[in-house]
Amino acid sequence: MTKAKIGHRIKTFREKQSISLEEFSKRTGLGVDFLEAVEEKDKYPSLGPLLKIARALGVRLGTFLDDHVSKDPLIVRLDERQEELTMHSEKKEAASMKYFSLGKGKSDRHMEPFFIQIEPSNEEHRLTSHEGEEFIIVVSGQLEIVYGKKTSVIEAGDSTYFNSVVPHSVAAYGDKKCEIYAVLYFPE
Repeated sequence: MTKAKIGHRIKTFREKQSISLEEFSKRTGLGVDFLEAVEEKDKYPSLGPLLKIARALGVRLGTFLDDHVSKDPLIVRLDERQEELTMHSEKKEAASMKYFSLGKGKSDRHMEPFFIQIEPSNEEHRLTSHEGEEFIIVVSGQLEIVYGKKTSVIEAGDSTYFNSVVPHSVAAYGDKKCEIYAVLYFPE
């Protein structure tokens, strides 16, 4: 499935459950205009809203990326890795985070593993929170992590593991792109 189909997939799940955009807005706590942009224009500022959307529809986040039954072990070759999701900055059209799913095809997964490319930005951090845990390891560049009221910078080879119910954000630190592997766990 290509990234351009994620918004359509969300809309299809919503319509199959006969949920109006207004009701969907109430269930997710997200604005109608925002939900329309997600469904029609594939605009995603962060994973937090997508998680709220998945929960409101009673599905796991990975459902929007694929729905194929897999064989174990799932192997994703580096040269076959495809961008699945792009998070956009609020102030510009350019992609600020590119997500490459490493779990696509494993329909019974309980974690969401990603390779993520994060472009540098001067924008203020937008903190998000959700149930679950996150594990991140930096591959290249530097990663700035805001976790509650604490800010840390980690470098290539460093990792972090945290409870994602605490408001947090991650961003490239400095003026260079940062690449990370991230594994997110969302309890059902």
